[in-house]
Amino acid sequence: MVCSALRRVAHVRVYLVRKASGVSRGHQHQALGSRPAASEFAARGAPGSVVELLGKPYPQDDYSNLSQKVLSRVGRNLHNQQHHPLWLIKERVKEHFYKQYVGRFGTPLFSVYDDLSPVVTTWQNFDSLLIPAGHPSRKKGDNYYLNRTHMLRAHTSAHQWDLLHAGLDAFLVVGDVYRRDQIDSQHYPVFHQLEAVRLFSKHELFAGIKNGESLQLFEQSSRSAHKQETHTMEAMKLVEFDLKQTLTRLVTHLFGDAGAQDRVGWAFGLGLERLAMILYDIPDIRLFWSEDERFLKQFLVSDINQKVKFQPLSKYPAVINDISFWLPSENYSENDFYDLVRTIGGDLVEKVDLIDKFEHPKTHRTSHCYRITYRHMERTLSQSEVRHIHQAVQEAAVQLLGVEGRF
Repeated sequence: MVCSALRRVAHVRVYLVRKASGVSRGHQHQALGSRPAASEFAARGAPGSVVELLGKPYPQDDYSNLSQKVLSRVGRNLHNQQHHPLWLIKERVKEHFYKQYVGRFGTPLFSVYDDLSPVVTTWQNFDSLLIPAGHPSRKKGDNYYLNRTHMLRAHTSAHQWDLLHAGLDAFLVVGDVYRRDQIDSQHYPVFHQLEAVRLFSKHELFAGIKNGESLQLFEQSSRSAHKQETHTMEAMKLVEFDLKQTLTRLVTHLFGDAGAQDRVGWAFGLGLERLAMILYDIPDIRLFWSEDERFLKQFLVSDINQKVKFQPLSKYPAVINDISFWLPSENYSENDFYDLVRTIGGDLVEKVDLIDKFEHPKTHRTSHCYRITYRHMERTLSQSEVRHIHQAVQEAAVQLLGVEGRF
């Protein structure tokens, strides 16, 4: 059971790191019946324009691609809202690490950072993690860029370099992260991650190991499928074992029995939404952004470890509409379409499925047909309401993505 749960919630990065010396350091709904302006979801980047976010101005350029929908989520910090299900998960993880891992003087070994700004530089998000310049993970289609030098973090790992170079050896980072993705009950452009990092000195790692004083953390050898070229196999095996033990203990706690010159370590990241959906039986990721008291009051508990089973709100009927269009000859990104649909339809959009692709035998042009499922989580939608939104999606797709309608 523990292994099964672990596979479902954990995206684990197992690697050894070197640590250098030195120190460095509004929730809105689109009103039904009103059609969003094109500026709300158009690709940003008008020369000379500026976006202000969290009190700081960011000049726009050809990389800017944030929509008002995404910007409205920045600063909500659901993981810091007391009694929100994501806050409960965060507090349970913090409690576990505070109790299980204690330093020499009886203080918690792990420090916690849960209020770091989600705006980071592209260097922090990619280069500090040794992600090469041409790597696919840097694509505009997968990330939210303020401009060419700043973005909304795609992972909490964007803070690792700063914290490690500030001299920290063990820490948790919790925060909202942003990625352009498909639309369904499991995906949302904003979600929350918890990152843990732990470093070991030679003495800490090999203490208690027979003849441990003769073992080394580093060597110059060749890279293999099991380790990097600068680390010894002994160090890699012990770090891997410690990481597995750490994750197993954490999952057991939640679900029950059911860069360093002289140190190495591990890091892992967990999605708080995935943990909460499993632990509390929450079926749709959109619910985490709900302000409906029928949802929120279910998590108003006196003990963070109290078992909670989400009682579904009445499930209102879906309204389904299809949209099909010819793709432009170049520069079409499916995530651009998903982002456009999210911006116009907001949280009324439950999912978008690509149901058909067609290539014209003579012109070789390609068309896509998408099925959009609309469902309000608090009341019944009418077809006339949805038709208004759906028409806005069609018009915006033509105007902003360069598609040709087959409506």
